[in-house]
Amino acid sequence: MNVNVIHLGPRSIAALVLVSAVGVAALGWPFLAPPRSQLTAHATDAPWLFAGLLILLVVVVAATISESGLGPKAVAMLGVLAATGAALRPLGAGTAGIEPMFFLMVLSGRVLGPGFGFTLGGVSMFASALLTGGVGPWMPFQMLAMGWFAMGAGLLPGARRLRGRTELVLLAVYGFLAAFAYGTITNLAGWPFLSGTASNIAFQPDDSVPGNLARFFLYCVATSLGWDLGRALCTVVLTFTLGPAVLRALRRATRRAAFESAVTFEPR
Repeated sequence: MNVNVIHLGPRSIAALVLVSAVGVAALGWPFLAPPRSQLTAHATDAPWLFAGLLILLVVVVAATISESGLGPKAVAMLGVLAATGAALRPLGAGTAGIEPMFFLMVLSGRVLGPGFGFTLGGVSMFASALLTGGVGPWMPFQMLAMGWFAMGAGLLPGARRLRGRTELVLLAVYGFLAAFAYGTITNLAGWPFLSGTASNIAFQPDDSVPGNLARFFLYCVATSLGWDLGRALCTVVLTFTLGPAVLRALRRATRRAAFESAVTFEPR
């Protein structure tokens, strides 16, 4: 049994589309802004400006989603899973990108739905940043990327019918690909800070789009490919080994919590 703990209404969907569009613009501006434009002239300032705007929009989205019916039981579930994810993330920090948090985000988004997944991803990354001291202009981008990551798991097909090994394969493949996508997104957030350095992988505001794309590809290979591969493989291994037990636990918890049942009060 999979449950949409947070029902996405028109306002929530509109807010998600808005923050996602701003996020894409904030991440892709090095390839969208023409050379010698005012934006590229402030290459080292733009990430800070985008980060400030993005964190405000993420807060707005979280508030809008919560208005869609985030009851006390869902808040409790969100708090437990976010705390668990935040605690899991530092376990493999510094060791080849082994981050157990990612597989939990995939499975939680799968069972509890895309709205809950987006909220959980953002809250977990925020809590993790506070726990590890990783607060900086990159944090809003990490929150958004993890929100997309967990939300995508909730949008995978066969949520109510697909079970067993077939479902695990689907989740493992998604987790593997999404781990690389997450690494690429977070690379885009930090790459412009290299502008002006003497390096063939740094962002060059005066260069063409193909030239900067080639530099960004080399930047990803040189700085994060090993981490992304480690994250992807860790997600696959944990999905196959711990996934069945975690999926059963999450589904059992949703059944007992009866998120979709109306609360009634009996007269005395």
